[in-house]
Amino acid sequence: MTERIVIVGYGMAGARLAAELHARDGDRKVTVLGAEPHRAYNRIMLSTLLAGKIDEPDVELAEVAGQGADVRTGTAVTAIDRAAREVRTADGDRHGYDHLVLATGSRALVPPLPGLDPLPDRVVPFRTLDDCRRILAAARGARSALVLGGGLLGLEAARGLAARGLDVTVVHPVGHLMERQLDQPAGAVLAGTLAGLGVRTRLGVTATGVTADADGVRLDLDDGDSLAADLLVLSCGVRPDTALAAAAGLAVDRGVVVDDRMRTSDRRISAIGDCAQHGGTLTGLVAPAWAQARVVAEVLTGADPLVRYRPRPVVTRLKAAGIDLAAMGDAVDAPDGGAPVEELTFADPARGTYARLRIRDERLTGAILLGDNPAVGTVVQLFDRGAPVPADRRSLLLGRAFGAAPATPAASPALMPDAATVCQCNDVSKGALVACWRAGARTAAELSAATRAATGCGGCRDAVAGIAGWLAEVDPAAAPTAGGMDRVEVTR
Repeated sequence: MTERIVIVGYGMAGARLAAELHARDGDRKVTVLGAEPHRAYNRIMLSTLLAGKIDEPDVELAEVAGQGADVRTGTAVTAIDRAAREVRTADGDRHGYDHLVLATGSRALVPPLPGLDPLPDRVVPFRTLDDCRRILAAARGARSALVLGGGLLGLEAARGLAARGLDVTVVHPVGHLMERQLDQPAGAVLAGTLAGLGVRTRLGVTATGVTADADGVRLDLDDGDSLAADLLVLSCGVRPDTALAAAAGLAVDRGVVVDDRMRTSDRRISAIGDCAQHGGTLTGLVAPAWAQARVVAEVLTGADPLVRYRPRPVVTRLKAAGIDLAAMGDAVDAPDGGAPVEELTFADPARGTYARLRIRDERLTGAILLGDNPAVGTVVQLFDRGAPVPADRRSLLLGRAFGAAPATPAASPALMPDAATVCQCNDVSKGALVACWRAGARTAAELSAATRAATGCGGCRDAVAGIAGWLAEVDPAAAPTAGGMDRVEVTR
């Protein structure tokens, strides 16, 4: 009997689940219902689109979820009938399911400020492709922009608009930028770096109201000041979209509550991605969403019914031209108790460089690396794998050991271990890329298609291209590198 699986949401999580189901054997009918009118796209790349570095076709997801699935875009689901096991859509259709997966994502938070209900034309949240289109339309002919919110997305939007030649000011209610990922000294260095790139910051001030007309936008602040611009971008955080789940009587906290198999309080309904709350935690990042999609696919197809979702350490990267930033672990707030914590910091604000490491039991538990640091790859690998740190901490803090050459772990791909993770979003190792090359992939694009490397945040595109170039020169099938790459298998 054909199993009916309905996926609500055609974003990065829903599209990946459809692709994962298609890749596995079995008799099933997969229906994907997406409220947005577009094909699935890479939300992480919207800031690059905003900066004019890529075009709209470049943000479409490389893998086509429609293979073997009935994909319906512009189809909003309005209700779940758990008793009848069906969902209802805004156009009146009903879709029956044997298993339902919620991948409804999250929505941009619009602050309750006077002047924002309804949203004026010159005020746009930054969350979706349609939002990005509206921002770009408003930016044409504009000379200045305000960005409300100095978190990750807000800074990416600000840098993108500045790259288009706009005079940009970021307004943030906290005393330093990206306070969830950075400490105060790092935030100060980042603000200096942004200033050099044409982005001013107003910190520690709260917006009290917005006035917009045909001539522009005015943002009033609680210190009595007002800022005027042609455009206001809102980046004030997101909230999981749990309305459907709550109306259906599922357990909802901040997100839809799920267990280790990503099942909700109804065993016939799962939730993945931004809308899901696992272990009391929301993710909001693509790598966990894709890992959750893989778990659900394994469970539903019976490929591995005992599989469990286990969160991996998260590394945050700021995707903005001219800024190199990686933050991970407990670099901001260390947990109480346990073994003593070793703290190391280095700051050179004039060069836009800051580094902070937190080490416990010879393992890296948190780090902030801002600016040019050749050791960033090594730091990420140590954190991701929980490996012991080197005795000379300076090689990580400064990118070089005292009196030694820079500690670049992969000056050539030949020096990278096979187990080194090249793509954090999809957990693709160097060995997996080499194995795909030997199986016939001959370009960076083909390596990406085979392994999904560089299809997430895009931060590893240069690394994948570099490995492809190196492989083309050395012909690894004839001359395998150290580490036994000829024994590596590609797994997903």
